[in-house]
Amino acid sequence: MTLQLLGGELADLELSGSEINVLGNLADGTDRTMTELANAVGSRATTLTGVLDRLERRRLIVRSTRPGDRRSVLIALTPDGRTTAARIRTTAFELEQRALAGLPPEAVDGARLVLRALSEIAR
Repeated sequence: MTLQLLGGELADLELSGSEINVLGNLADGTDRTMTELANAVGSRATTLTGVLDRLERRRLIVRSTRPGDRRSVLIALTPDGRTTAARIRTTAFELEQRALAGLPPEAVDGARLVLRALSEIAR
C-alpha cells in the first residue's frame, strides 16, 4: 500500500514500486551488497537483479565489486540516484506525516512499536 501511494506521489519519476523501494533503502547513502539490499527490500537477490538492471540503465545506481571480495557485488547511488532517493525519502516522510496527523501520540508510538517488532521477526 505504501509503495502504491509513493508511486502515485512520484509518478513523474516513472519508477516501479520495486525501484522506489530500492532507492529508498539506499537513500541513507550507505552502499550495500546484493544480499544486504535484498534483505532490506524483502526480495530474493535473483528478483532484485532485474530491478537493479533497470536502475543502472537509468544511471541511478552503479554496481561494483567489494574491495577484497570480488564475489560480492556492491550497489551504490550515482549523483542522480542520490537526488532521486532524497526525493523518495522526503515524499515518504511527508506521506507518513499526513497519515499520522490527528492521531494521538500514544497511538503513533504504539504503531511504531508494532512495526519495529514485525521488522525484527522478519530478520
